[in-house]
Amino acid sequence: MGTFLGIVALLITLVAFIPLLGFLNWVAIPISVIFLIICAILKSDNGKTLCIVSIVLGILRLMLGGGIF
Repeated sequence: MGTFLGIVALLITLVAFIPLLGFLNWVAIPISVIFLIICAILKSDNGKTLCIVSIVLGILRLMLGGGIF
């Protein structure tokens, strides 16, 4: 279950990498944080890793796009 949540979080973040959809990172990052908390409760190491990667990629994308794009 935790790995599935991590994959979903990563897919949402990857969709936000499409040009002009960068605003989706403002949705993807909080979802990834929620999924990270759930994965921590479930003790899923793979899920936690995928959620952390999703959060880092989302933050980097927001920094590169100036917070919007």
